[in-house]
Amino acid sequence: MERNYILFDTPVRELLYPFTHTRPIAACRVGILTIQEKWERLLGTGVSHFTVPHLQDKYPLLHKDRQAVNILLSGHILPDAALVAAIEVLQPDQELYKDHQLLAKAVLGPDVPALLAGDRKNYPGEVLGIYKPWDIFALNDKAIRADFELLTAGRTSATLSHTNQQINHTDIFLEPGAKVECSILNASTGPIYIGKNAEVMEGCLIRGPFALGEGAVLKMGTKIYGATTLGPFCTGGGEIKNSVMFGYSNKGHDGYLGDAVIGEWCNLGANTSCSNLKNNVSTVKVWLEARGETVSAGMKCGVLMGDYSRCGINTMLNTGTVIGVSSNVLGGHFPPKFVPSFSWGGQESYRLAEALKDAGNWMALKGQTLSAVDSEVLIALHALTKQKDLKT
Repeated sequence: MERNYILFDTPVRELLYPFTHTRPIAACRVGILTIQEKWERLLGTGVSHFTVPHLQDKYPLLHKDRQAVNILLSGHILPDAALVAAIEVLQPDQELYKDHQLLAKAVLGPDVPALLAGDRKNYPGEVLGIYKPWDIFALNDKAIRADFELLTAGRTSATLSHTNQQINHTDIFLEPGAKVECSILNASTGPIYIGKNAEVMEGCLIRGPFALGEGAVLKMGTKIYGATTLGPFCTGGGEIKNSVMFGYSNKGHDGYLGDAVIGEWCNLGANTSCSNLKNNVSTVKVWLEARGETVSAGMKCGVLMGDYSRCGINTMLNTGTVIGVSSNVLGGHFPPKFVPSFSWGGQESYRLAEALKDAGNWMALKGQTLSAVDSEVLIALHALTKQKDLKT
């Protein structure tokens, strides 16, 4: 019987703002791959999304005929081979739980029903998932290692140029077209993965775990501490530690980025630096937009920046700063620790027409176009943001 796998957004979605304002949970990158890509590689088939209305067109739900078994998968869970094996044997109306947390449910028929109770099975193995935005960088070490094994098993790395120095070469993997020259790669602390057509310019210092996505670039003299991921077509420069950039974003110059998450189509101006540790070494408090309150994020947390946002040169970002979607942070002062979506300078509202035009301009720099569906997501989010402002 045909099986159709669907990643659905759980209530955790609202706790992962600003990143889930513009994508389902499973489209978030943790490690080398997004959560969706992990599932697809382990299952050996494509998956689709069941998400909120303003995202559903961009991330469509795939329906099957009435003879197919729909397998609903919690989108915030990071899969592994053992979990996938337990899910693949689920029969219609069976559910797989880890204690009281739903992991998967099998349903016969084309509709995605309410998650009613069925034949409940408990999964005995370890389960990792993202529940708060800082979990993305906190789990990045484990996720890079797992993805490295998944992507490189049974394969041979492209040749690393003799101009480089390398430590623990068996844990360094280059995809075809990757260019690395005159740099130091130390994989004794974790694997180093260089994606297809990515480039590491001269003089870079890299300690694993590290992942450089397809077409991404490390500028000359960049210093990388693990566990760091620069997703597809990102640009990295300066000093970066334990951070995740989802894709198409830039930190191309000097300045420090640590214990941070940067969405897509973001830009950090030259010499932008973010604090990730308070001067008194106390717990970092981070604003959770959905709850309207600050919560503890542990001892270290840098900036959490949503898609299409950017900051000017010499920007100073306080510990645990949250920047929403499509915001322009500028000025010679510390911005607020929470910058709402569609903000200009931290004080004024970003006019929608200008926000769309500027998003398109940034995408054009990397040879991409703001599509109609991308615009619709931003338009819907802008309307939701304005509704929330009126209520408050």
